[in-house]
Amino acid sequence: MKHEGVTVMAGADFRVVSKRLPKVDGRSIVLGEARYTKDFAGEDALFAKIVRSPHAHARLKKIDRTEALAVPGVELVLTHEDVPRIPFTTAGQNYPEPSPYDTFMLDSKVRFVGDRVAVVVARDRLTAERAARLVRVEYEILPAVYDPEAAMREGAPVIHDEPDATGIHEASRNIAASIYAEVGDVDAELGKADFVFEHTYFSQYEQQVPMEPHVTYAYLDESGRLVIITATQVPFHVRRIVARVNDVPISRVRVIKPRIGGAFGVKQEVILEDLCGHIALRTGKPVLMELSREEEFYGTRPRHPMKLTCRTGVMKDGTITANEMRVIANTGSYGSHGLTVPSNTGSKSLPLYRARAMRYVAEAVYTNLPVAGAFRGYGAPQGYFAMECHMDEVAREMGMDPLEFKRRNLVRAGDVDPIAVKLGEGKEGFEREIRTCGIEECIRLAGGAVGGKEPPGAGSGAGPFTRTRRGVGFALCMHGTGIPGDDMAGATVKVNEDGSFNLLIGATDLGTGSDTILGQMAAEVLGVSLDDVVVYSSDTDFTPFDVGAYASSTTYVSGTAVVRAAEKVREKLRLVAADLAGVAAESLVFEGGKFRTPDGRSLDIRDVALKSFYGESKQQISETASFLNLDCPPPFGACFAEVEVDLDTGMVRVTDIASAVDVGRAINPDLVEGQIVGSVAMGIGYALTEEMLFSAEGRMLNASLLDYKIASSLDLPDIKAFIVETVEPSGPFGVKSVGEVGMDPIAPAIANAVFNATGVRLRELPMTPERVLAALREAGL
Repeated sequence: MKHEGVTVMAGADFRVVSKRLPKVDGRSIVLGEARYTKDFAGEDALFAKIVRSPHAHARLKKIDRTEALAVPGVELVLTHEDVPRIPFTTAGQNYPEPSPYDTFMLDSKVRFVGDRVAVVVARDRLTAERAARLVRVEYEILPAVYDPEAAMREGAPVIHDEPDATGIHEASRNIAASIYAEVGDVDAELGKADFVFEHTYFSQYEQQVPMEPHVTYAYLDESGRLVIITATQVPFHVRRIVARVNDVPISRVRVIKPRIGGAFGVKQEVILEDLCGHIALRTGKPVLMELSREEEFYGTRPRHPMKLTCRTGVMKDGTITANEMRVIANTGSYGSHGLTVPSNTGSKSLPLYRARAMRYVAEAVYTNLPVAGAFRGYGAPQGYFAMECHMDEVAREMGMDPLEFKRRNLVRAGDVDPIAVKLGEGKEGFEREIRTCGIEECIRLAGGAVGGKEPPGAGSGAGPFTRTRRGVGFALCMHGTGIPGDDMAGATVKVNEDGSFNLLIGATDLGTGSDTILGQMAAEVLGVSLDDVVVYSSDTDFTPFDVGAYASSTTYVSGTAVVRAAEKVREKLRLVAADLAGVAAESLVFEGGKFRTPDGRSLDIRDVALKSFYGESKQQISETASFLNLDCPPPFGACFAEVEVDLDTGMVRVTDIASAVDVGRAINPDLVEGQIVGSVAMGIGYALTEEMLFSAEGRMLNASLLDYKIASSLDLPDIKAFIVETVEPSGPFGVKSVGEVGMDPIAPAIANAVFNATGVRLRELPMTPERVLAALREAGL
């Protein structure tokens, strides 16, 4: 696999922004010098191992820890009888969290295979693992339910019958959350339509598979405060939640996020920190917890499986009158992100096409399977798989070209998103005006790159062998940039004597390069090079608050805070420069890192910085700024894919693929291209190979990298990535987002290509050889 990238620049002259600069942490990572969580744990650290349930649904009648405690080196064994019973959600979200409080540090009931039963703490990993196998548990086996529709039926086992859980929509029917949003009169508009089309689609459990599994290290500092070093996307949310469930003040908890080996949403969660922090507080000793790869699969938070039904009313000329989407989401055994992920499924996909009326109905349902959660796209990839395949089907059933049909109905700049006010993330949202829209340019670039020209919306051709067929498909999308009314970030810029600057940010770099991008933005404002900005991030004691890395918010939200803080520092330096030059501050022009006087003199910002410390008016110039996001400018994207389908085996191979994204402005084009290419690679796995499989008893069958099939570089074609710049007026330097939007159109583009190649429609992900072959045989091919 290789990739080629092209940037369609909006036109601006910057010194640091829009430049392909290396990551500030790139050298240390390549040389193996960067420190990850586990690198901080000393040899004296205890190791804590979770004892997990072999049953999908059971009550704990008796736990005998005698044999485990007899193992030399075992410090303690904790059960639900030993820890505080405080309901909480593991979701790393703004307070008050919209997810139900249905989780306990340890509970007397288990709800999926792999749920926490107890925790063994020992002097090392091997001892802890050995002792964990010696914890004897007597279970009262309860009936289990694995299908969300069955879980809602009368007589189904009630998964959350505990009286102290809160925020569950209807526990007696296993409904964790319910969503209804409508604009206009959908039923009336469907009645007016010349045609009404309805199709149903299915998506699967998918795991994020970060290279670094969940790992947390906790200890008490010299003041007795709890310090947690952890691989997390949300250090400030972790601090709040850990303090609450351990009944200690927030001021007694410090959370540090070091370098992190990937996340993709799965680390927007409290998976280990609550227990690890509790053990450190209880023992007074340092503690390390680390999941095995097997535990990472079933013990964290994969993507929500969904059943999605789309219904659309269309006039004879191809104009959409009404769009409806109904969703049943499997939230697993706990409701983490159970309200907000399905909310996002509708709020991201429905507004892409104009309609006089829209309706979205969703239920997140408990089952006795692993807990679902945040995953890149946050519900939108499921929504777009359904919506973009559905629109392709609608066009074909009407005898229209799908590309022309979609273009006729696409949202445009100047439109107001009709459903944004009604459908926020778990609550009413905000009005969203679409000020910039580069989707036509995305179509032109991505479409023109596959097959050498912009392909039509239909058509298939024979491959080089008798029993293979090739076809091209496409899909479009829009996403969001942060969560309006929720996302807030702070930044501090401090001047040093040599004219360098410290940038302190709560924003969380997951390997995405946000430390680099935010450093570039500060450097641009201050007129210095990126090397002159020292970035320190994600330490709750020393950096300003930031909600964390999720919702595609960092560059836009944290970036605005950085720009504001840097501008405030620059203006304070202007006052110092004015004193030095003996002129009015407002007469100085700042350009290229220099203040220029009306008479042509210039003062370098480095000299001005030195004088601020040692001149007559000595001062430490340091400014903090914050930004609350009240907007959500959508990035847009288009993916075109060519596939080859083997009619004898059902194997689908992506032979050519191009993705173009309207990002507003690319602060660092290399890093933006990396996001687009990574999204395509992940999207191909989502479309064709990745699926968590379970036995009839709810046990995961493929919890290893041998059996769970992610796409490797050998499985991927050359990927063509295009950056389209439209310069969003509400964003710092014109940015929108890029981290998730590139994931949204990949699976439907491939599904539509499979149809174009074979005439067979696949409505369930992943499109494995078994599913494809069965569909081909049913069609007589």
